[in-house]
Order: sequence, then structure tokens, then C-alpha cells
Amino acid sequence: NLLNEAALQAAREGRNRITGRDVDEARDRVLMGPERRSMVVREADRKVTAYHEVGHALAAQLLPHADKAHKLTIVPRGRSLGSALYTPEDRMHHTTGALLDRICVALAGHAAEQVATGQVTTGAANDFQQATNIARRMVTEWGMSEVGQLALAQESSAYLGYGPQQGVYSDHTAQQIDHELSRILNGQFERAVTLLTEHVHVLHRLTDELIARESLSGEDVQTVLAGGTLPPLDLPGAAPASGDDASATGGLKPGPA
Repeated sequence: NLLNEAALQAAREGRNRITGRDVDEARDRVLMGPERRSMVVREADRKVTAYHEVGHALAAQLLPHADKAHKLTIVPRGRSLGSALYTPEDRMHHTTGALLDRICVALAGHAAEQVATGQVTTGAANDFQQATNIARRMVTEWGMSEVGQLALAQESSAYLGYGPQQGVYSDHTAQQIDHELSRILNGQFERAVTLLTEHVHVLHRLTDELIARESLSGEDVQTVLAGGTLPPLDLPGAAPASGDDASATGGLKPGPA
């Protein structure tokens, strides 16, 4: 568990006491995977990864219903070159606006690459999957599209471990579903592009800071967005720019990568 991981971290460094930093590192290992600092990453790849992660975090900060970033990093962890933790709001119900914001944030990493470099990479596959899954459920389960208030997903046996499956419907309805999926996803991608273009100076600034520091906290993102300046890297006693104020996994979730 979390404290066992923290104890191992302290032992690796020859200490017999667990510190807050040990708990924070254990949390990150549990939620984002172990650090792989030995992995050699080209500078060009680090820069693209930084833009991608900042795109997600900046869009989340700007959108009213989005979960805000708690920490983002370009230190390779697990199978990812970059990763982030987000602080989800405790919601019982999700509105159309909140779901559209989630889709927009998921696509904002890809949008940031386009806005910043004029090109996109293959790093957004999981983001597309997440965004498409939300959009499909909006259309086929939750009546949040022009298709109407229809239950088009067919429930399967819960004990088999499967969720809603594709229902049986006409070719015309299938075309309507495809059209709505494209409308929602393309619309939210364009929304992300517009949002990041309007704040492109913040996008560049945050990316430069992330490359220099390797990790940023949600407070760092808000500070730069508000026009403030982060403390120098070598400032004695400066708070680490890594979101290390949380001591447990409660209330955090991995975000789009």
C-alpha cells in the first residue's frame, strides 16, 4: 500500500523515518508508475511531451467544469514520457457541459502540439480513446445528442465483467451516431485549439517552465496563467514545484497523458 511504498523509498535512501516527500513519491508511483530517469529521451521528444501535458493542464484550468491539474511531469513513468494527476470534483451527476469539458481537456494535448509546432504526433492515442468513449456514451446512453433520448447501448451480464455493448439498430441510426460522434469530437478539438491559441503565450511559458523543472503543480499553472512568476529553481526554502502538498491518493486521479 501507500505507506509500504513510502517506507521502501525511505529505506532506499538509508533513512529510518518516512517523510512527506516519501509519501508523495509513493503516491506518484502508485498512480503514475515508477520513474524511469535512466531512459534516454531526445530533447525534441521532451519538448513535444511538455507541450502535450501543458495543453491538457492549461485547458483544464481554463474550462469551468473541468477537473484541475494537481501535478504534471515530463519525467518518464511507467510507459509514458509524461503524465499528470488531476483533482476530480465529487459529482453525483455529470452535466452535458462537464462531459464536453472532459472531452476538450482530453483532446487539448493534441491541440497544443498543433498550436505550438504546427504538427501533431502519435502520442494522443489514449486521449482519443478516452474522448471517444465519453462521446459515445453521451450519444448512445445518456440522450445528450441530436440522436435523441434513446438507449442505444445494450447491457450485458454484469458478472461476465462487460459493460454496455453496441445495441441492435438500423444503418440509418448507425450513421446518425457516427455523425454525432464526429460533431462532438471535432467540435471539442476545435474548441481546444481556439482556447490554446488565445492563451498561446501562457502555453509557451508553462512549457518552458516544465522543461526546466521537469514537474509543475496545479498552483504553478495558475500562477503563470495569472501573469505571476515562479520562484527560481535554486531559491533556498522554495516550495517544490511538484504539487507535493497532498499526502495520500485520495481525491487524485491520473489524467490524459
